[in-house]
Amino acid sequence: MSTKRFHGLILSVLLLQAAAAMEMPDGEEYTRPNIVDAGPKTLHWITSLLLLLVVPSFATALAFAGKIYSSVFLQVLSGVYALLEALVLRFNDGDGIENRTSRGSAWSLLILTWVSVVVGGLATGSGLLARNQKMQKIISHTGEAKLSLLHRALSLATVINGWVKLCLAPVAMFGFCREKHTGQCIAHGIMGSAFVLYGFIYTTVLVVPWLRNSQAPYSQDHIDSWVMCIWGIVNTFTEHRWGREDWSMSDYQHTIMGVIWWCGGILGIFLSRKGRRTFVPSLIIIFTGWAMSEHSQHLFISTKVHYVFGLVLMTGGVLRIVEISFLLKDERAADKIYSLQYLAPFCLVCAGIIFMGANEEQLILVLRLGADHSAYILLLGSAAFMVYFWMLACLEFYLHLIERSQNGFLTKYSNLENAESSQDYELEVVSQEQL
Repeated sequence: MSTKRFHGLILSVLLLQAAAAMEMPDGEEYTRPNIVDAGPKTLHWITSLLLLLVVPSFATALAFAGKIYSSVFLQVLSGVYALLEALVLRFNDGDGIENRTSRGSAWSLLILTWVSVVVGGLATGSGLLARNQKMQKIISHTGEAKLSLLHRALSLATVINGWVKLCLAPVAMFGFCREKHTGQCIAHGIMGSAFVLYGFIYTTVLVVPWLRNSQAPYSQDHIDSWVMCIWGIVNTFTEHRWGREDWSMSDYQHTIMGVIWWCGGILGIFLSRKGRRTFVPSLIIIFTGWAMSEHSQHLFISTKVHYVFGLVLMTGGVLRIVEISFLLKDERAADKIYSLQYLAPFCLVCAGIIFMGANEEQLILVLRLGADHSAYILLLGSAAFMVYFWMLACLEFYLHLIERSQNGFLTKYSNLENAESSQDYELEVVSQEQL
């Protein structure tokens, strides 16, 4: 063997070893965390989940269905626990410290919950609040209808604040998102929650009949295109300080993503005029998912989690195109809800949950616990299933309340109509006999 061939063989082996080392999972350099009071902290979080998010969600469904008395009762229960959360209970880290953001969300949730209780009490026009002369003036000046609308808005805001509080609790307990990690945590939290909210909007439009069968002049795709266009413009000029700093690889990635959103948004706005359907918002989601799947990270586990996030997002976009173009054939709705239609919103919710859990400190914790990306992704997928179940349960509960009240009214109306028709028939028979 010649010297050149030998050197070439050695170089090839070294390159293969370097490539294999780059693909090897990281984590050997991390020590196992010393988690203190895991049981009480877990119980605290689950209790907060039930009383600060689940109960307010069903209270909001009751409020939107016009059941304000029951809604206020549930909000009082949440308000009592929110008071304990703000004054006594803490999501402390290993050093016994809870960050200021988590503390602030506890107080804002307390204020929102009790303001909702007060407005709901005023909207019902009864109770101790309505007996006060000043409160009576407020009710008469504002009107019960406007107070009911305000109560619904506040109830919904309480649920959103509860979501933020429950997402910040693990961040506070593990001491995440401090110093240089703050910006990354905020970006993952906001963008991930935005995808979850996007999935909830799609689910609401799908499940609620009068939204699904709406004949409004603008289709869902038209609204999506406007939102994507506006967000893309904002993202283009905020991800990088143009003319003030040098461009980095991440600057190019995030800025160009904003560019494709507003460029595609303009096309989507044009194609979805006059209530027409279009594939463009779904195609933008596919491009975004592909970019995220190719977004290499410092850690092997982070690259894998981002890849799955992008894959799930692309799947949601493809399913949305299949739904619009082939299942509905460019119509807004079918005569029933097909099982396939639930899958695209779920992919958005799942992608949002995965992205929320893809910040660097959380992934380092996974490595410190001795787990890998597959187990962690399955855990995030399990959370996505539960979040989607929570959304559907609240929506179905709301529809049940609406249908029950409507059926009660229609049943009475139907009986009354039958009684009137039978009376008319008896009068006709009597008149004919007299003739």
